[in-house]
Amino acid sequence: MGTLYLVRHGQASFGEQDYDRLSALGHQQSVRLGQYWRERGMTFDAVLTGTLRRHAQTWAGIAEGLGLAAPSAATPLLWPGLNEYDSEAVIATIHPHKLQKPDTPELYRHHFRLLRDGLTQWMNGVVSPRGMPSYSDFLAGVIGALDHVRQNFEGNVLIVSSGGPIATAVGHVLGTTPETTIELNLRIRNSALTEFQFNPKRHTLLSYNTLPHLDQPGLADWITYA
Repeated sequence: MGTLYLVRHGQASFGEQDYDRLSALGHQQSVRLGQYWRERGMTFDAVLTGTLRRHAQTWAGIAEGLGLAAPSAATPLLWPGLNEYDSEAVIATIHPHKLQKPDTPELYRHHFRLLRDGLTQWMNGVVSPRGMPSYSDFLAGVIGALDHVRQNFEGNVLIVSSGGPIATAVGHVLGTTPETTIELNLRIRNSALTEFQFNPKRHTLLSYNTLPHLDQPGLADWITYA
């Protein structure tokens, strides 16, 4: 029996030319999560991350907060199946013109309306975003990580990934529809925790999208979504 902790990366650079890097706040969120665990004596038997820069930077922040000084102690298993889908490619399948930078509430909502529609069509096999796997292959990458954990480990295991793979993992375990998985995806917060209990046969959901490390006075403005 073990517990799998899935962490969405800290706040990235939404709306910028290079989204795949943490903002200063994203780094603070990650360090704070590591500090929260260190205060409680948490250790991990294994760590898996996707191969994106924001995943590596989030794990680096967590490791800093945990006080892991030795480089070998902070080296995760890189798992490409935990990488996020390409949101720009998804949107381009239904909106071929370049979007304006989402710097107003209306443009922000418009971006996510298009993303929701594009994801629905991709997950149902209607569209094939350029440079992306089919949804069945994307799902297989996530399931592969879950299977690797339950087949090889006990105790505490950490996965650092993105909203799409984490929501996909939850949807797979619960057997949700694509539409429900998308809603889970679009509501997950930066540095949020999702917990599975696991044994060699299955995973069971314990919690979703929680922020215990930010639940204290003065940190309300550290809660972000993109």
